[in-house]
Amino acid sequence: RKGDEDKGRSYLHRGIATRAFERRFQLADHVRVTGATHADGMLHIDLVREVPEALKPRRIEIARGGTVTTSRAIEAQDA
Repeated sequence: RKGDEDKGRSYLHRGIATRAFERRFQLADHVRVTGATHADGMLHIDLVREVPEALKPRRIEIARGGTVTTSRAIEAQDA
């Protein structure tokens, strides 16, 4: 949009256009949108990562000589 006051001026950046626009985002797996707010020209989107139980790291006890020792526990990731 050009107005009479724009003649003779040179702008580096004019801001966001006034026409309607749409922006799409591809969310990662197991991410859910819990809410969104628009304040002071900024859009804030609340996201929550929900990792299923099958994908969480689990604790595996390692036995030594037939007995289970709790001090030798390690963290393992399911394949």
